[in-house]
Amino acid sequence: MNPIISLLIRSFVAVPITGLTWLFSFFVFHQTFLLSAVYAIAGGVLIHLILGIFMTAGFLKTQQLSRREYRYIRKNLAEARRKIHRMNKGLFQIRDLSSVKQRIDVLRITKKIYKLTKKEPKRFFKAEEFYFSHLDSVVELSEKYGFLSAQPKKSRELDQSLIETRRTLNELSKLLEEDLYHIISDDIDHLNFEIDVAKHSLKKHKDTKFPEENRWLK
Repeated sequence: MNPIISLLIRSFVAVPITGLTWLFSFFVFHQTFLLSAVYAIAGGVLIHLILGIFMTAGFLKTQQLSRREYRYIRKNLAEARRKIHRMNKGLFQIRDLSSVKQRIDVLRITKKIYKLTKKEPKRFFKAEEFYFSHLDSVVELSEKYGFLSAQPKKSRELDQSLIETRRTLNELSKLLEEDLYHIISDDIDHLNFEIDVAKHSLKKHKDTKFPEENRWLK
């Protein structure tokens, strides 16, 4: 659930209610200006909170999640966001131009997984290996790679460490791709099913519309 859109919807409803409450309090019930303002603000805040509760409940229902699960997921997403920030910082400290594409791919896939999970929290349980294992490894390697590549004086041992780190990062990049594929695997299966249904419908329509032609073709 997009928090900005949720806030806009609640505000769009709550603000007119606040105004109407003040008008009724002041003109209909003949309350003082200040007391009418207090009632109006209280009414607006109450409507805002109630709408938030109902919108969250509706969102959790579509995601098939309990409030406890949602809190657990949000906590882990907040932690993942901090890790991705660290990873981003580490990757762009690296001065090696030959690994630019690799770093961009790692960052792109990582952010894609995070955005998918944030938009649809139910996907989190298909991405647990990413959040609890692969992301940590990428963050640690990125920071190590960035630190080593920033050293002014290079040695044979340091160069070897950089090569090994780059190779490991490349392998992790492939694991991230597998994580992303696993997360969207249900969507791919659903799309393939829809394609098969559509093909079947088209064939059935063609057979019905041109029965004679199809008979001769057989």
